[in-house]
Amino acid sequence: MEPQPSDTTRPRRRQPLEPVLMETSEVAAMLSMSTSWVYREASKLGLKGYKLGRGRNAKVLYKRAEVFQWLEQQKIH
Repeated sequence: MEPQPSDTTRPRRRQPLEPVLMETSEVAAMLSMSTSWVYREASKLGLKGYKLGRGRNAKVLYKRAEVFQWLEQQKIH
């Protein structure tokens, strides 16, 4: 019988990381709204976008935690 490697010698597998940012299309799909609605209403609702890039090809991303926090605040009690 071969000895089993101890936990300290076994290579650790990395857990996949949860993305921190969501694209506008992901936010829209999650909320069942259009992307134009998200672009237009997000700042009014308190969701802050982060613009990456310049011009027409710039992406607007939103922090996943902030989107879920905002969504929790929309609960009807």
